[in-house]
Amino acid sequence: MRAIILGGTGAMGGAAAKMLAANGWSVDVTGRHPEQMPQELSEAGVRFHPIERSNADAVERLVGNGAELLVDLLTYQAADVCALLPAMSSVDCPVLISTRAVYVDPEGHHVNSDEPPKFAGPINETSLTLPPAHDDVNPFTREGYAPSKVAAERTALDSGLPITVIRPSKVHGRWARNPRTRSFVELMVRGEQDIELAGAASIDHLTAATNTAALIATIASQPGARILNSADPDSPTAEQTVRAIGRHLGWTGTLKFLDDVSDPERGRNPWLARHPIVLDTIASAELGYVPVGTGLALLAEEVDWVAERVRA
Repeated sequence: MRAIILGGTGAMGGAAAKMLAANGWSVDVTGRHPEQMPQELSEAGVRFHPIERSNADAVERLVGNGAELLVDLLTYQAADVCALLPAMSSVDCPVLISTRAVYVDPEGHHVNSDEPPKFAGPINETSLTLPPAHDDVNPFTREGYAPSKVAAERTALDSGLPITVIRPSKVHGRWARNPRTRSFVELMVRGEQDIELAGAASIDHLTAATNTAALIATIASQPGARILNSADPDSPTAEQTVRAIGRHLGWTGTLKFLDDVSDPERGRNPWLARHPIVLDTIASAELGYVPVGTGLALLAEEVDWVAERVRA
């Protein structure tokens, strides 16, 4: 069984490559910089190819006569999907990684809007999304990111290929390019005894890269045109998340809760949400997907990786 992962040296791609290789798959990953290829993946037999996602011809050559699985973590707009459709047509199970940012509440608010969204409960895959962006919209802006992802999703699902679209929430894991735990790990490793935390009770669902890898492995044996949310089985509060980081690091300090401060930078954290944002993952479970672990338990993978670099 052969798998190709476009953007396979980061958190989700690396976790998928590691899991598939451990299960006997032949795995190829692409990336821009060879020095970002994790040694652990190389030692597991994963092969690195310095290919730009925009180089569709190079991707087609890599796919060659085909593969059982292709995971694309680098698509941002409809044009990206169109360029890769020939390569995807040679693969049994194409998978496109999207984002939970596409969802909107009944008032049209979303995670990148000035007014935060207010969802009535867990968000399932049939929930409302933003309208798709036009081709001239810049996907690398706050306003253009999610609509461009919607356009990419629709192009993929309208292609007639058995492409599974995965919408993760806030990703955490080893090899994350911008690990959300870093600021707290730095404070705790440095020995800060008092750490401020705003919005301790807020809930913004996490997605462990390892859990998404397990979902990808589940999908690989049952291709189909569909959309699936990917999120951890638990939905901890910001306080529970920070305390989990502290426990893993052996931190014995005190969290100082801030409910109403004039300085928005005080106590700021990546899991601060005015209203709960939780993804429904029933559809994934119905396919036979079983999470590797809870988000709080798997958070240790990122914490260890970040702490090692902070100490270095």
